[in-house]
Amino acid sequence: MISTTTPSIEGKQITEYKGIVFGEVVAGVNVIKDFKAGLSNIFGGRSTTYEDELIQARQQAIAEMEERAAQLGANAVVGVDIDYEVLGSDNGMLMVTASGTAVNIQ
Repeated sequence: MISTTTPSIEGKQITEYKGIVFGEVVAGVNVIKDFKAGLSNIFGGRSTTYEDELIQARQQAIAEMEERAAQLGANAVVGVDIDYEVLGSDNGMLMVTASGTAVNIQ
């Protein structure tokens, strides 16, 4: 399945709009990962622990969005948008949402 942030796909014609689709992932970061990320904060540098969590959550959200598009009979998703949010009183949860328009292309 093709997923793109653009409203169209070059060289392809949209033949049918199926509707808006979403993929949502809420991921928690455990104590050990939080500790390792805190060390990066103290000593400087990138937090690969959080980066890996973010990458995995984004990939899962996109996959879920594409699965929902396929359930509608679509073969592509256009206008994809990815949003990130932290949840919880201690900001311990990461929410990633992928949304777009499910379409059929030729």
